[in-house]
Amino acid sequence: MPKLSVIVPFYNVQQYAPDTLRSLRSNARRDFEFILVDDHSKDETPAILERAAEQLSDVAQVRYIRHDVNGGLATARNTGLDAATGEYLTFLDGDDWLAPGYLAELTAALEDLGCDFVRTDHVQANARARTVHRVPHGRRGEVLDPRAAILPADRTTSVDYAYAWAGAYHRRLLDKGLLHFTDGLRTAEDRPWIWKLHREAESFAVVSLLGVFYRRGVAGSLTQIGDVRQLDFIRAFDQVIEETAADREADQLLPKAVRTYCAIIAHHLSDESKWEPAVAKQLRAMSAAAIKRMPQDALGDVLETMDLRRASKLRRLRRRATTAKAAA
Repeated sequence: MPKLSVIVPFYNVQQYAPDTLRSLRSNARRDFEFILVDDHSKDETPAILERAAEQLSDVAQVRYIRHDVNGGLATARNTGLDAATGEYLTFLDGDDWLAPGYLAELTAALEDLGCDFVRTDHVQANARARTVHRVPHGRRGEVLDPRAAILPADRTTSVDYAYAWAGAYHRRLLDKGLLHFTDGLRTAEDRPWIWKLHREAESFAVVSLLGVFYRRGVAGSLTQIGDVRQLDFIRAFDQVIEETAADREADQLLPKAVRTYCAIIAHHLSDESKWEPAVAKQLRAMSAAAIKRMPQDALGDVLETMDLRRASKLRRLRRRATTAKAAA
């Protein structure tokens, strides 16, 4: 069994894939498994990956898998999870890269702590600018209860730091069904995933380890394009609400889930200029419907404690949903 499986989905990243693959080579070990998943790219990415798979096989165990149709990041990661054989697992996106030796340090941290998963800081790279982003949890190098790190509701917590590639995960989580993503989600796929992990895993730790470089401002990235695929955040957060409502501590956890959902809706509505006109209209309608579906008691409490600008925007949507229901 490999010590670590690294799942790396690629889609139309011919410009960046060589950097990603070089960083894998600088982290390679014979007991590491690199799973390269091409999500039906239409550029030269498949050819790059075919060559890389052959070259990397000299220094690590490598599997190259190509999708017949494009399924999105969540589905590509699931393909990698289904193929992974390692004792530990981690992720990397096809346009990001790793510092040399990072994977060995990450594996050692998880082995030393013996917990279900560890979370790490990362570096955001935007052109030549570099910014360190920290896991929003103060206690480091200590095994903790993941459920206890969800709250408080009115502060940024570990479930808001949803990057799947910022950490590593013991195989027992995969065996328990906690590492797969919701198939077909094109954006916000990490959100239901991180909530499930924190609700249902037994132990985790935060380690002060920098080594993942997350490339921002990539042309063609969904964070840069206001098309209909970005509306999948509604489906992702609906899932968070539904699953959290069924939790044994729903009364404690739902205010956090509702508050985060409201904050994301307000964020997207505040930047409607990036959306295609038809999609902006759909965003407003879907957001109003989402607010109507939320637990109304929790929603009322959240709106009372949010800042005035965002609360006012969300109350208008709430009235719109109520008016639409009355008219119907």
